[in-house]
Amino acid sequence: MQKEKATIPAWFIWTLAILLSISGGVTYRVLASRLKLTTGAPVKLPIPLSDFPLRVGNWAGRDVPIPTNIQHAAKNDDYINRLYVNKLTNEWVNVYVAYTARPRNMLGHRPDICYPAGGWVHDGTTPAEVVSRSGMRTPCLMHRFHWPSEQPEERVVLNFYILNGQLTANEDTFSGIGWRTPNIGGNPARYVAQVQISSVLENSARKATADMSELLLDFLPDSNGRVRAATYRTDPNESAK
Repeated sequence: MQKEKATIPAWFIWTLAILLSISGGVTYRVLASRLKLTTGAPVKLPIPLSDFPLRVGNWAGRDVPIPTNIQHAAKNDDYINRLYVNKLTNEWVNVYVAYTARPRNMLGHRPDICYPAGGWVHDGTTPAEVVSRSGMRTPCLMHRFHWPSEQPEERVVLNFYILNGQLTANEDTFSGIGWRTPNIGGNPARYVAQVQISSVLENSARKATADMSELLLDFLPDSNGRVRAATYRTDPNESAK
């Protein structure tokens, strides 16, 4: 005589389904919250950008504050914004370096977008190259703007990026799907840094880029995660030759 198979009550199946759904939702929210906290926390550089020398050759710099709302909009992990003056020629440049370990956050923060949003008129963009004292070539884009007024002010901005220790002037190099994934591990060597060196004169911006580009590379991780400045870092107020 065969035993009758036990049937599972319908109420039990529905109850189990609801409990699994609730459990899954709670688990998802917990994981999502943890992921947000993990990916939202600033990634610290081995050496903060604030340690970049205030004196580089004949250039003497001072920090220029950036409004908090602009800092939040930029979503950078570290940055410097400085005014450097050449003590021999009295030329001045503004040096802005923004570092993020989440390269997707840097997309769209180009001078030809941000400057017009601030009221500047974009006069054109051309490719450029700056050669350092040792012969290192820095590819960049040269943006020209003017401020519309009775006495218009001109501005030349040399813009380039450092992507995992490599120089590039092309934003497309970090716009692919692979660069949009979250840096869950907080790896400081998976990054992009935007460099903008600007002045009223093209020659001033070029001169400062030639003097500072190699030194900037020393303060950011190379492709192996090494930071060369760690071997010789000194007080940021001391001069870098």
